[in-house]
Amino acid sequence: MLIVNADDWGGWPTATDAALACYEKGRITSVSAMVFMNDSKRAADLSKQCGFNVGLHLNFTQEFTGDLSKYPFLHQYHRRIARFLRSSKYTLLVYHPFLRRQFRYLFEAQFEEFIRLYGKPPSHFDGHQHMHLCTNMLLDGILPEGAKVRRSFSFSPSEKGAVNRAYRRWVDRRLEARHRLSDCFYCLGDCLRRNHLEVVFQLALTANVELMTHPERKRECSFLLSNRFHVLLTRISNTTYAPP
Repeated sequence: MLIVNADDWGGWPTATDAALACYEKGRITSVSAMVFMNDSKRAADLSKQCGFNVGLHLNFTQEFTGDLSKYPFLHQYHRRIARFLRSSKYTLLVYHPFLRRQFRYLFEAQFEEFIRLYGKPPSHFDGHQHMHLCTNMLLDGILPEGAKVRRSFSFSPSEKGAVNRAYRRWVDRRLEARHRLSDCFYCLGDCLRRNHLEVVFQLALTANVELMTHPERKRECSFLLSNRFHVLLTRISNTTYAPP
């Protein structure tokens, strides 16, 4: 099965509109929504008209642009976590014992706001810049048990070093103990750069594959709406494509 998921739904109008255009053409199957952003309410209203699956795109690093008045500590806690996670590309590997409460508060606030906007829990969980996989989130088991959660990126042994692959295996084993995962996870932008899409679509014939996309990016949007992508989808649509 192939799941084509658009990130950043509701983050800002251009991201929402680009994903909607792709959905209307049958090129994406689900979206991941940001909350507490200036387009979150409009995006939620649009999703109710369309009826597609919407997950929660947890945001720990990008400034909120929506109304935070219901959560008095949200801005302060978010700023502290963002400062920590953005301080180095390796900080997501580090457990910060003095931010335990703040991470849980941010998750719970975003989860509650999602339910308020969409009227139901998210269909899945992932994270802006993949920070749902930071060590604080993993070790403290903050994501709901049994939920569908995005796994770490899939790579062949020749693409990454042994340490990198070992870390990703640890992350996925940690997730698998409590959550439901796809078999493989890829990024459309990377696949286009590496000419890797044929491999992804071949895998989707026998495995559950998630393909992440950001339709606001011109190259990705053009490809999603292209005849080539349509042909690739048609090849697997009768058996394994998860349609809108």
